[in-house]
Amino acid sequence: MPPEKLIPLAIIPIMLVVMLLKNRRKRVLRPHLLWVMPAIVVPLIALGLWGAAQTPHVAHAPFGPAAWAVLAIGGVLGGVAGWYRGKTVTIEKEPDGSLMAQASPLGLILLVVLFAGRSLLRDLIESHAAAWHLNALAVTDAFLVFAMGLIVLQRVEIYIRARRIQSGRLDSHVEVVA
Repeated sequence: MPPEKLIPLAIIPIMLVVMLLKNRRKRVLRPHLLWVMPAIVVPLIALGLWGAAQTPHVAHAPFGPAAWAVLAIGGVLGGVAGWYRGKTVTIEKEPDGSLMAQASPLGLILLVVLFAGRSLLRDLIESHAAAWHLNALAVTDAFLVFAMGLIVLQRVEIYIRARRIQSGRLDSHVEVVA
């Protein structure tokens, strides 16, 4: 395995420990600001997809129906992963009415598994794309669309749950998928 692939694999366990330690404490949840991250990420990913299509040294044929289907599948799978990751966040209403959120270790582990799977699948799919009649560029772009779906749907799920908790439609302060 080349060093450019080994370095991220060596960094992942270190980052996992740091993130798990960071997520042990509760943080203030501001539902009215949950739109900010998707508002930043969606245009950046769209710009990245557009830029890849505009690169002059890469022969890029227009996407056909199969390539659009691959992008749609990436978006749907990212949305499902984001929804599930959002469900694993614990949200509590404090006596003063503020909301506190704590990310679940399960959500973080899910994210690490997804990105490790992405690294493993990317090489496999790119090397066999022609034999499987897939557009390799569409497959790599689908990973970006997956990330976009994950971020957007996670924030949407957290927002919906936070609004329910604030309005008192949930008796308990916690709604978690185990």
